[in-house]
Amino acid sequence: MFLLEKSLSKTTLSLAITASLACFSTLATAENTQDQHKTNLNDIEVITVRGDFREHNLQKTASSLSVLTDQDIAQRNAQNLEELVAIAPNVNFASGSQRARYYQIRGIGERSQFQEPINPSVGLIIDDIEFSGVGSIASTFDVSQTEIFRGPQGTRFGASAMAGLINITTNAPTDEFEGKLQLKAGNYNSYGAGLVLSGPISEQVKYRLGVEQYNSDGFIENTFLNRKDTNNRDELTARGKLAISATADLTIDLTAFYFNFDDGYDAFSLDNNRKTMSDQPGFDTQKTTALASKFTYTGISIHDLIITLTYADSNLGYGYDEDWAYVGISAPENIKNQEFAYWEYSSTDQYLRNKTTFTSDIRAVSKQGAEIFKGTTAWVAGLYYKNDNADLARQYTYLDSDFSSNFNTDTYAIYTQFDSQLTNKLMLTSGLRFERRNASYQNSDLFDDNFTDNMLGGKLVLAYQQDNNTLWYGQVNRGYKAGGANTDGFLDNDLRTFAPEYVWNYEAGYKVNILDNQAYIRAAIFYMDRSNVQAKISKTNIHDDGSSEFIIYIDNATSGINKGIEFESAWQVNDVVEIYGAVGLLNTKFGHFINAEGENLSGRAQAHAPNYQLNFGLNIQPTEHWLANLSFDAKDDFYFSVSHDEKSKKVELFNASISYLQDNWQLKVWSRNLFNRNYATRGFYFGNDPRDGYTAKQYTQLAEPMVFGATFDYQF
Repeated sequence: MFLLEKSLSKTTLSLAITASLACFSTLATAENTQDQHKTNLNDIEVITVRGDFREHNLQKTASSLSVLTDQDIAQRNAQNLEELVAIAPNVNFASGSQRARYYQIRGIGERSQFQEPINPSVGLIIDDIEFSGVGSIASTFDVSQTEIFRGPQGTRFGASAMAGLINITTNAPTDEFEGKLQLKAGNYNSYGAGLVLSGPISEQVKYRLGVEQYNSDGFIENTFLNRKDTNNRDELTARGKLAISATADLTIDLTAFYFNFDDGYDAFSLDNNRKTMSDQPGFDTQKTTALASKFTYTGISIHDLIITLTYADSNLGYGYDEDWAYVGISAPENIKNQEFAYWEYSSTDQYLRNKTTFTSDIRAVSKQGAEIFKGTTAWVAGLYYKNDNADLARQYTYLDSDFSSNFNTDTYAIYTQFDSQLTNKLMLTSGLRFERRNASYQNSDLFDDNFTDNMLGGKLVLAYQQDNNTLWYGQVNRGYKAGGANTDGFLDNDLRTFAPEYVWNYEAGYKVNILDNQAYIRAAIFYMDRSNVQAKISKTNIHDDGSSEFIIYIDNATSGINKGIEFESAWQVNDVVEIYGAVGLLNTKFGHFINAEGENLSGRAQAHAPNYQLNFGLNIQPTEHWLANLSFDAKDDFYFSVSHDEKSKKVELFNASISYLQDNWQLKVWSRNLFNRNYATRGFYFGNDPRDGYTAKQYTQLAEPMVFGATFDYQF
């Protein structure tokens, strides 16, 4: 094992590509020999994509997407989405907080938010409710599956999904009573308990309730306060669902969420390790109440009518000890270089937000047998409305008074999609979405502005179903991201707002089931052409009195190219062994771009865009009662930001679990990051240490170290 780890650390990318090609070659050869274990097609699990206008078999969906099932969650013992996404190629995330709020797909996505309003490039939907930009509460408890759509989803989801979308679906109410109890415990004083109850209330009404409490001290030791829980996790998740058959033609699905994540935030160390010296540790909290109602009416002869209404109210608190230290750290008795004695400051920075989101979607979906154009074309048409409102109060030591702001947007959209069966094997999908967003922004610095964006996106997809097991496709789609406002400094009026960003995505893909459906391959190649890229740049204003002001602001500063390959495969070798893997290769670059510090980044790779990401795994089940899993993740280095040249390090991680299985209970011992590798999920470059005279250097937030534990599941 150690020799294998050492070898992989040397040549991870070359081995990844070799392994992918070898896997493809081996599967193809095995298919030709037909000497493998055979099974009936009906015995194979069919994974259904639920996030599109219609449900589809994953292998027959003409798009590059990953579906992470409850089995994937269990194998990694993932508590949160951030611990799961390494399975999917070309998906990354940024911390800078206790839990990941922002994700990047194919190298595109935000990394943090402080005072400014922000428009997400990657959307996050949980049971039809939008949580884009507030994804910390993406718990995996009682989740059925997570779908990661790569590339712009302009027709289906609009401005929230320029780079892609993460769609999480929790388990639905059941026809018969069932219950589940889950208990878990691990190192760092981690423990959790969850309970699920589901079943019928009457012949017309079914319910599901799920509640989980999870706690952990976190992975940080505060040596000044002599505490190990300043970066703790205290996370409550509660969900309720009702499925109502109101009439023969009308079903009503109701969902209610309550999340209370009361986490600490003390993640950055002056010594770049897991030992901090903060005297005022921060916090990263989110309390969310959310409701969704979905009405499906099938009583119209030519189409179904689906109306979805959602509302989410989130109170978010984010704050940190800005100096990462205690008062007196640079006192003469505590510092080696007396030249820097008393070179210190002490401050905290806190951001308190209330964010509400209301959405309504009215959609007509044609019935089978009601296709238009001589029965060749199924269709969808819909109207969409969203209101986002965010109130911010910033409490900062060096402000004379609290900063406050309000950002309110109203979004209206109309969309349509046609699925045209050109021949028995050839399908053309065309979609179009027009979106208008009216936004207003005001703050306590007396900045007040209103602006409107009109955005158009869509797609053309040509899919060739060669046979029941083989799909080829090519697509062109256009995604977009809304514009915004700059809030700092004395900017000229023409720089106060910035326009939407657009991306053209060109993609070709191949999906096939082989070896009598004991194996599959999914592969895609893509080229994304970004225009009006929203990026931070700078300018210097010279005032009449000769003084100058250096201002950083967002503008449509550049263009960008993101291209790569995505590959996923699995093979049930026999009744005992299954192997699976995924490879994402990514190449990104900016067009002509001068960043906020005046540096020329033209042609440089974009931030949080590693050139490769890998996941390989092995399941071994020698008997019906024992199951072992070993998996390997690897990620190339990447730039942390466009404001400096600091990069992360390459990383290779091993994860493992062993489960003992009975009919109604299971016990599993597990570990992630088995060899305790240090790697970063966020990085900065500046001076913050008075002991060295505030010399600028790299500071990173470290991801989780080796974690291990046991999980007990009981079904009743």
